[in-house]
Amino acid sequence: MPIRPMVPAINIFNSLNRNQILKFNMMKYKHLFILLLTVSLQIVKAQDKKSDDLFVVKPYLQIGREPSAESLELLWHVTDVNADWSVEQRNGNSGAWTKASTPAYNKVAVAGVAPHRVYHSKLTELISGGTFNYRVLMNGSVLFSSEGKSPKNDQQSYRFVAFGDIGAETPDQKLLAIRAFKAKPDLVVIPGDIVYENGTVKEYRSKFWNVYNADQENAQGAPIMRSVPFVAATGNHDSDNRDLDKFPDGLAYYMFWDQPLNGPVGVEGNAWIPALKASDVNRKAFLEAAGDSYPRMTNYSFNYGNAHWTVVDSNPYVDWTDKEITNWVKNDLASPAAKNATWRFVIFHHPGFSSSREHYEQQHMRLLSPIFEAGNVDVVFNGHVHNYQRSFPLTFTPDKQGTLMVGGKDLKTVRGRVVPGRWKLDKAFDGKTITKPKGIIYLVTGAGGQDLYNPEQNDDQDSWQKFTDKFISNVHSLTVADVNGKTLIIKQISAEGKELDAFTVTK
Repeated sequence: MPIRPMVPAINIFNSLNRNQILKFNMMKYKHLFILLLTVSLQIVKAQDKKSDDLFVVKPYLQIGREPSAESLELLWHVTDVNADWSVEQRNGNSGAWTKASTPAYNKVAVAGVAPHRVYHSKLTELISGGTFNYRVLMNGSVLFSSEGKSPKNDQQSYRFVAFGDIGAETPDQKLLAIRAFKAKPDLVVIPGDIVYENGTVKEYRSKFWNVYNADQENAQGAPIMRSVPFVAATGNHDSDNRDLDKFPDGLAYYMFWDQPLNGPVGVEGNAWIPALKASDVNRKAFLEAAGDSYPRMTNYSFNYGNAHWTVVDSNPYVDWTDKEITNWVKNDLASPAAKNATWRFVIFHHPGFSSSREHYEQQHMRLLSPIFEAGNVDVVFNGHVHNYQRSFPLTFTPDKQGTLMVGGKDLKTVRGRVVPGRWKLDKAFDGKTITKPKGIIYLVTGAGGQDLYNPEQNDDQDSWQKFTDKFISNVHSLTVADVNGKTLIIKQISAEGKELDAFTVTK
């Protein structure tokens, strides 16, 4: 007779009252009890192992192609096996489960990793600002379940965490993942360098998913991605390397993220999309894995809460003197979605305003400052430089287009652009008593886990540029921002939880 897992052992004791249990002849039934318990545990472990064997990456949340306060996208990676996958959801912790959209997938079959599938399912009719539950089923059996936080609408307060240069597989990366989880954000923002060194599938597996989508909070990471969405800009370690013959599992950013595709349309070889180096086989495999994400998912925008976010690719291969790409940024910031928002934030990797000696020559993003100012941008979030820096509120007028910097063995590789110019600094703003800045605050939050840059400059204010108000380069940290109507409070927090900086902006 087949044994039903757990039920017989449990029913034996549920059917006995206290006196009967005391009289129960344990010697007589000891072997049966042990057998039942052992078999039950083995079945449960077998089911867990089956789930772990199927999931290459467990489910995680994204804002999706068309973000809203009532929807999110759910993604998960599984082995390349045919099965009937479905997703169910419900608002809160009770009520009837309803079907989410029918899952679809892209197959990742690039050289160097076992073929697998990246599934997508859209969660809709969420109650903004609330919580929801979801579960992923295969052939009708639940393999995974979690609670998530619904996006906030433009009338609700919210918190986001921002930190760049994260996927370095260092102890501080893991500490900051736990710190981000403990902050209980509604959204996590990554201004580039998601994984090191080459943005490959293998690097995501060893340095990213296990840290930010862990099964539980521990010394190795936290289960944050399954509860709140991450959004990201690409950094040089994510998309600068276009050699798919050398790294056929590279450019994994396009395979694993689900973000808007409302940026400028372009083709390889234009001012912002460098050509791939790839054999026909490697190119075909990559394009099938990336789907419609490539090449458009590097410049995009979205609204969250009462803020408009503009995300741009700042890698040096982008020619920011090109009118088509700069006009896209200008038009995005002039759009109704931006104009009707209370706050306007911009994310990209390479800071235009940095006092670090490291990467000092990469000033090319300064060229966009007049566009940001015309678009009433409040804060620009950057990474790339592995420390924390905050500028005074400033406005900037570039001197023409600056000087292009090239290097490499062939002396043709674009490294950046030195852009001198004139700035005006609002040194009256202190973020405490005077909270309405005259100009844009440029914030470098690149101390997310990779080795720190220029700790020797931490206390050497003479080495800072005149536009720099705060410079903290001797400790890893992340940014925690609270948005409540017309008030924005930003704090920089170390991996150990110490407050390093804090300021308030009001409108």
